[in-house]
Amino acid sequence: MAFPQHFLDELVSRSDILDVVSSYVALTKKGSNYFGLCPFHNEKTGSFSVAPDKQMYHCFGCGNGGGVFKFIMEIENLSFPDAVRFLAKRANMDVPEDTASREEGRRRQRVLALNKDAARWYYQNLSRPEGAAAAEYLNRRRIRRKTAMDFGLGASLDSWDSLLTAMLEKGYTKSELLAAGLVVQNQKGRLYDKFRNRLMFPVLDVRGDVVAFGGRVLDKSEPKYMNTTETIVYSKRRNLYGIHLAKKTKRPNIILCEGNIDVITLHQAGFDNAVASMGTALTVEQTRLLSRYTKELVLCYDNDSAGQMATQKNIDLLKNSEFTVRVLQLPRRLADGEYVKQDVDDYIKFQGPAAFASLLSGSAKQLDYRMDAVAAKYDLTEQDGKIAYSNEICQLIASIPNAVEREVYAGRAAEKAGISQEAVLLEVNRLRGRKRGQEKRALQKEALNVRALHQPRAQALRYTDEPSAAAEEGVVHLLLADPSLARRCGGLREEDFSAPWLGKVYRLLLEAQREGRTATLDSLSGSCAPEEIGRLAEVMQRPASMARAEKAMDDYIRVIERAAEKRRESADPLRAAVERSKEKKGYGGKRND
Repeated sequence: MAFPQHFLDELVSRSDILDVVSSYVALTKKGSNYFGLCPFHNEKTGSFSVAPDKQMYHCFGCGNGGGVFKFIMEIENLSFPDAVRFLAKRANMDVPEDTASREEGRRRQRVLALNKDAARWYYQNLSRPEGAAAAEYLNRRRIRRKTAMDFGLGASLDSWDSLLTAMLEKGYTKSELLAAGLVVQNQKGRLYDKFRNRLMFPVLDVRGDVVAFGGRVLDKSEPKYMNTTETIVYSKRRNLYGIHLAKKTKRPNIILCEGNIDVITLHQAGFDNAVASMGTALTVEQTRLLSRYTKELVLCYDNDSAGQMATQKNIDLLKNSEFTVRVLQLPRRLADGEYVKQDVDDYIKFQGPAAFASLLSGSAKQLDYRMDAVAAKYDLTEQDGKIAYSNEICQLIASIPNAVEREVYAGRAAEKAGISQEAVLLEVNRLRGRKRGQEKRALQKEALNVRALHQPRAQALRYTDEPSAAAEEGVVHLLLADPSLARRCGGLREEDFSAPWLGKVYRLLLEAQREGRTATLDSLSGSCAPEEIGRLAEVMQRPASMARAEKAMDDYIRVIERAAEKRRESADPLRAAVERSKEKKGYGGKRND
């Protein structure tokens, strides 16, 4: 929507970017700017900067940047209108809404209200005869009623339309039930409950709003687990089960589990720092969410092959992050003379909270876990096993950046394989020498990939005329730095720009100047795409000598106009020839004497 400009200006003035960003990122002052770890990509060295004088942020690692609106859009996964509302609420300002925007906001609030009423209805079913199967399931899993209440657990009934009927009676519409993902429509247009005869797990976001549901069957039907699909209030990649409770923990870390029941069992046992990643695969968006509340993660997945694969995958995702990562390996349980797999719920049930606390305190660093995983693959009593083990373990040790750590782990590996530490270090150093160039190229490629991921370039941002585009960026840069330079733009037109998006920004800056407004990245956010604001933030980071700004502006304009003329000549040679002829003759075909 188009918010009144005076309202946006006032909101920006009340939303200092340093104050806003500091509530999400730990910042340290260096010179006139502030630096910290980027919340938009994993890094260990802070490349994220905030410039209070320019009211903008920029990451030199991934390229993400902009003003306070863009920051909130990125960090909270909000549209521009919703980011405005978010900041307005923070600043205690009333938002002037248009009809379309009010309707969009109303739909979101209605879905959230519907989810809350549905969760309450599911919970109440636990006390009804129709919900006896779910209540019995909780008893078998030793989940106490208070715990069920804390997590809002409930029961969907063994009926086609019980929830549908109950919510319609409350005044919700069929379209709202569809938008929330609570009902499904068949090919004949008939609506029926999506969740039937299941134990229900409401999914709450960090604000405590019910955004989705998960359901587990109470019989042998399939699928065993069912979850809400993407909706206007829910994204699986950006939510963690239990985060609304775990964010309040006093413990120094957060435990990542495999399933909802594991999270519930741990919280009931006193470990209120447990969450589940809505499946086994952790996402970059979820790591950003976790980074707000902790810098240490404990991976605690089932001790079967699937759990081990998930652990390794998440270690790979987190290996270059700012997190300290530990792995809690659950021992296999002896049953009927055989060791069988067990999950967190099993371990707490059979061994108790104290035993789990002991495992947690002794959880291995990710490197120890990987070392043990390699050793488990080979028979170290055989010569071939020792050689294969040494080849793989040396590659792992060679990836350790710290020389002291390499020596320590080389000694452990040598002792385990029954070979000399000198031999292991010799092979490690050989591998590091050979891979030094490969690592450098890999890091460069990774940096490019990160930039491509976090600063996507739309087609409009791909320059077809690089020299002209560089000058166009220069004009925009100078106008943002000193709006009075607009007086030198003369006949420079929007259509003279080779990059349409820069032409648009140029027009917006001139309009602001004519109206007596100060244009900023934030004032442009409502008219520009996020990637365009990100690119402008990058441009604004470049040094510019304002002492010679007028000459620079004249030079930029000259480059743009010449390039525009060449493009016009290329597009219509005959018209260009006529125009050149007119320059030599008087208009009307008469020669100038």
